[in-house]
Amino acid sequence: MTVPYWVQDSIFYQIFPDRFANGDPGNDPVNVQKWGSPPSLWGFQGGDLRGIVQRLDYLLDLGINAIYLNPIFQANSTHRYDTCDYFTIDPRLGTLEDFHALVDALHRNNMRLVMDGVFNHTGRGFHAFVDILENGEHSAYKDWFHIRRFPLDAYGATDTQNYLCWWNHKALPKLNTSNPQVRRTIFDVARYWIEQGADGWRLDVPNEIDDDAFWEEFRQVVRRANRDAYLLGEIWTPDPRWANDKHFDGLMNYPVREALVQLLTGKENAHQFADRVEGLFKVYARENIHAMYVTLGTHDTERIKTLLGADLQKLKLAYQLLMAYPGAPAIYYGDEIGMEGGKDPDCRRAFPWGQSGWDQELRQWIKTLIGLRKRTPCLRRGEYTRILARDGLYVFARSLGEERVVIAINASADSQNVAIPCKNLKWIPGQEVHNLINGQKYTVPGKTLPVSLPAWSAVWIGS
Repeated sequence: MTVPYWVQDSIFYQIFPDRFANGDPGNDPVNVQKWGSPPSLWGFQGGDLRGIVQRLDYLLDLGINAIYLNPIFQANSTHRYDTCDYFTIDPRLGTLEDFHALVDALHRNNMRLVMDGVFNHTGRGFHAFVDILENGEHSAYKDWFHIRRFPLDAYGATDTQNYLCWWNHKALPKLNTSNPQVRRTIFDVARYWIEQGADGWRLDVPNEIDDDAFWEEFRQVVRRANRDAYLLGEIWTPDPRWANDKHFDGLMNYPVREALVQLLTGKENAHQFADRVEGLFKVYARENIHAMYVTLGTHDTERIKTLLGADLQKLKLAYQLLMAYPGAPAIYYGDEIGMEGGKDPDCRRAFPWGQSGWDQELRQWIKTLIGLRKRTPCLRRGEYTRILARDGLYVFARSLGEERVVIAINASADSQNVAIPCKNLKWIPGQEVHNLINGQKYTVPGKTLPVSLPAWSAVWIGS
């Protein structure tokens, strides 16, 4: 199995297109909402592909080198998980030329683009479903979906379901992926956008297409188009079925996010946290662990700042853990400036480009951590070794060759002292080591290195 070489060196940034930046007001719908209006499922605010191009300097300054973009194909909702045309950029986001401009700008800056592929279901406006609505049982496309009986009740106010939908949402009819024509269409889409310059696919709810042969062929189609394309599956729980040479390179590592939230909200202790995040190393092969997408938030979750009660120290600690863990760390747009938000759709607010409301300290902190990760190979590619875990303390090391970084965490409300064992780190008495973030120097006095940790804090110590 070959996992794309570039993934573990990536810092991802997830963008919800309608809410990041409006670069071309000319493609706004006539009823566009004011930028920054309370988010809803139907209120478009004008974000588009040109807006991303125009704000690329902001992302480069932060240290981002890969983007995961929520769906951009023609659809009828702000989230665009209800695809109408897989081959057309939604006109409210721009054109194919705008897509090429974005890809070209990213690639010129050594950045990658991963697109969102929604192939379990479509929207009601998808041509095959429209044909069924018009022609009923006489439609040539009636076997493209899972029809129980005719006529379809696609818009009625009742909950009556006479065709399969995603989670019973009538707006999201489920495709029949066992139909050869449907499979061919999906594979054509997958190939087309890779040929247009995309660097990979994030696959939406892939476990609901419960067909290993489908995903194996999907993988082959994509890799024939680009052998370095990244395949990322949206799987929420640990499951080795989905990360291998017949499915995906990596998964959205929600279990790490959940463990972090449990730790930082006091629901689990450091030992439980260590067991959780290290337990994943036994579930997946090493190369898949290093290809996981590791994030503190997405368009489907509450904002991390909201979850942590806007506690800056806890937020800073969360990002230290994120940037020291194996895989590709990811920032959900706006989290770096302290955006807040509850569950969907509140977590999809418009990015506030006026800097007066930004948490500049948090952004600078994240920028510093990103820079350190990119300059320190062992944080990206190194082995992971637990040193100790007890009470609120967790200490682990990342090592690659002679390079080592020790991450010591105090996940408690009290200051704590920790004596870090040095033997297995090959640190000897009199050796000088230093805090990678603030430059503080330590001299190893003997078999252990004493370190003081304020409440809800961590240090990265390198040799």
